[in-house]
Amino acid sequence: MACAMRAPSPLEDPETAAHAWGRYRRILRATGAAALVVVAAALAVLYAQDGPVSIHLYIAAALGIGGTVMLGGALMGLVFLSNGTGHDAAVAHPPDEDGKAGRP
Repeated sequence: MACAMRAPSPLEDPETAAHAWGRYRRILRATGAAALVVVAAALAVLYAQDGPVSIHLYIAAALGIGGTVMLGGALMGLVFLSNGTGHDAAVAHPPDEDGKAGRP
């Protein structure tokens, strides 16, 4: 029985990985800035509509909205990292018997 070979991932190259993770960190910083703006706007709308209410409402809203925006940004950043480095193609098209990258 032959051992299945896998195509090397471009993320195994330290230079490519450093560039990809640097880009991912930039995406997370931009997402964090966007989350702060969205949370501030949402809290302003809550205050304008309901006036001063329990601080727990504002804390829960800020954590819920901020966490959701950051989670979405983190997951999309990972999708961009995986696709942008060629990692998806290396996994989707494993090498054939000759050791060359196979295509569907």
